[in-house]
Amino acid sequence: MSPAAPVPDPDAPRFRVRPPANWINDPNGPFHWRGRHHLFYQHNPAAPVHADVHWGHVSSPDLVHWEHHPIALAPTPGGPDEAGCWSGCVVDDGGVPTAVYTGVDHAHTGLGTICLARAADPADDRLLTWRPLPIPVVPGPPPGLDVVMFRDPFVFRHAGRRWALVGAGHADGTPSVLLYGCDELTDWRFAGILLDGHDPVAAGAFGDKAVGWECPQLFETSGGDHVLVVSLWDGNPRTTGYLTGGLEAGGQGELTLVPRAGGRLDHGRDFYAPAVLQEPGRALMWGWSWEARDEAAVLAAGWAGTLTAPRVVDARPDGTLRVVPAPELELLRADGPFATGPGRAVPLPPAYDLTVTAYGATTVTLLRAADRALTLRLDPDAGTVVLDRSGWPRAGVEGSAPVTVGVPAGPDLSVRLLADCSLLELFVADRATVTERVYRRPGDVAELLVEGDAEVSAWEQVPPRHG
Repeated sequence: MSPAAPVPDPDAPRFRVRPPANWINDPNGPFHWRGRHHLFYQHNPAAPVHADVHWGHVSSPDLVHWEHHPIALAPTPGGPDEAGCWSGCVVDDGGVPTAVYTGVDHAHTGLGTICLARAADPADDRLLTWRPLPIPVVPGPPPGLDVVMFRDPFVFRHAGRRWALVGAGHADGTPSVLLYGCDELTDWRFAGILLDGHDPVAAGAFGDKAVGWECPQLFETSGGDHVLVVSLWDGNPRTTGYLTGGLEAGGQGELTLVPRAGGRLDHGRDFYAPAVLQEPGRALMWGWSWEARDEAAVLAAGWAGTLTAPRVVDARPDGTLRVVPAPELELLRADGPFATGPGRAVPLPPAYDLTVTAYGATTVTLLRAADRALTLRLDPDAGTVVLDRSGWPRAGVEGSAPVTVGVPAGPDLSVRLLADCSLLELFVADRATVTERVYRRPGDVAELLVEGDAEVSAWEQVPPRHG
């Protein structure tokens, strides 16, 4: 008799990028090469804990069929990355895919070096082999700035030149993004500070708790603005933010960002370190969603963390964010919807794609037990959406209080929810997202019940067909 198939972990996302086991954190280096999207990520291949950081690697022809590849980058004994290959990006350097990443040694104390690794065979559409350069291109922060956090390079092109951003924090508690010129990837020139926490728009959008800005990312909007995305080293849980503005050239050829709008990038408590891929006509973003349960449960499960679904990000003319799920995710929908209207409870599958458009006060119940319910409350007149998961407490990351998102009031209000086991990704009126982790308990009933004047469309997410 053949052995029974393993029972799927009910908390493990089935359709998001994550390794088969052990640890994942920041997405790194989203990159399009020879017809495939590549995505790398921080990974400990040996345990579900944050240690011994490598770069894991997957690729896809369509953003839904993901193929796992061998480890792309591993720490080099005695090298600049001997204590970890930390976050960075991947760029096309004269026809050679090149990883630009943070290397740390055993005495890094928050200060990394900027390292390069090149694809061994650029003709390989799966980019299976990478060769690190033995010497960093930037050995540490520029002198004279008293920088105590230095990591996460992001390379981009602007006005015919190549530039790089590096996340930083200063000894006096000021966060910043440093700017380098790097027309040649092996020759970097410090070009000043792109932006720091003293900027009044940044201070108004982010507050004053952050002592460092990690994982800086930059993309151009459809209207010609630029959006700077940063991960805020600001507490527990840490948060993310964005600033929309213009890139302006200085007298010495440097660039500065002049922001005019900004805010929270994601309003949930389980989203961090997003990475952006600028494509012709759109920008894609992935984030990391950590575990919000206790360490014993993580160790027993044997895995920790997941990446989010890809999101298309842009900005409106007023500088506010526009964010929607990548349209390729509709390839995960079953042949027909399992719910098409309000008023009747229907069982929820482990993974689903739900859209609700409310024309009056509406309550959406997703999970219930005898004394609690996981709900969304939509009020188009007030322009508010409330995610109430207070009956499902969290561990390791503070807070289970309801999350309220405000948008412009109007005659209707639409939300879309992508749920993949414990991962909830809520898109509110294409303006805001809320990423949270909710773990079902024995006895919980997963049912969809929509009460109010609303339209409903709900689809199970299933393995996509090949071909």
